[in-house]
Amino acid sequence: MLRRFFLFLSGQKHLRKWVETSALVQGLASRFVAGESLEDALRAGTRINSEGIDLTLDHLGESVTSLAEAAQARDSYIRTLSAIHDHGIRGNVSLKLTQFGLDLSEKECRANLAQLVALAAGFGTFVRVDMESSAYTDRTLSLVEEMHAQYGAVGTVIQAYLYRSRKDIERLSAKRIRVRLVKGAYLEPPNGAFPRKAEVDRNYIELMQLLLDQGEYPAIATHDEKMIEETKAHAARRGIDAGRFEFQMLYGIRRDLQRRLVADGYRLRLYVPFGKAWYPYFMRRLAERPANVFFLARHVFRQ
Repeated sequence: MLRRFFLFLSGQKHLRKWVETSALVQGLASRFVAGESLEDALRAGTRINSEGIDLTLDHLGESVTSLAEAAQARDSYIRTLSAIHDHGIRGNVSLKLTQFGLDLSEKECRANLAQLVALAAGFGTFVRVDMESSAYTDRTLSLVEEMHAQYGAVGTVIQAYLYRSRKDIERLSAKRIRVRLVKGAYLEPPNGAFPRKAEVDRNYIELMQLLLDQGEYPAIATHDEKMIEETKAHAARRGIDAGRFEFQMLYGIRRDLQRRLVADGYRLRLYVPFGKAWYPYFMRRLAERPANVFFLARHVFRQ
């Protein structure tokens, strides 16, 4: 119930303006968001790299309302990718296609994405296309496959709570397209997603094993220590070297676990969001883990 409540709040536009201008909530959100500016994100990236961790930068924003806004998002990502390259930061970028105009014009969205992926290919780096709700899955995978066939420097995200995900991973792996595996953070119709956490967890483990066996440098995105240990155990059973995959975690969550993974010789990448449009992202993070809600409550009480 708590998860559904915060996911509901993530879509409430009338709350968003107030929350994103609230000094109190901004302070709380700073645990999960690297800052509002690219300079903030680059400073965080330099510090993260110094700890032996790679990163992916996400300029927060989704569902633009005009093609001009989509072009602005594209240009922001071009600046971000160029700055990562110029500063020698070990990192790439992640984006949502609704930022690039998918709801307005698939043609324009494709053109925006192509500019960014072509730049990434020239830099020898990578673009991760994030997955949104299941209403976007087919269109997202189609554009990713098209960009990968043309440039190579692109991958995507698969959500373990969807029934369809095994077939999607098999298809992407056959095309050598890199996948980040997550559990999923949107409200989905009951005919498309596993309703219970235990079922999602079981499917996550099965998909993780499939990716380690067949995938192209998979990213196992989780803070769940059980899932991490399952990943390590499967890799050991199959003789899969730690350099053939990476773990991914969110900025600001489980730093103790992050340090342990790096110390044990595993590759780790942090998903580092920045920007002013942080409200939906913040609410989804609260929905994912009760511990995040308790963190929020403690800090509000102290105020």
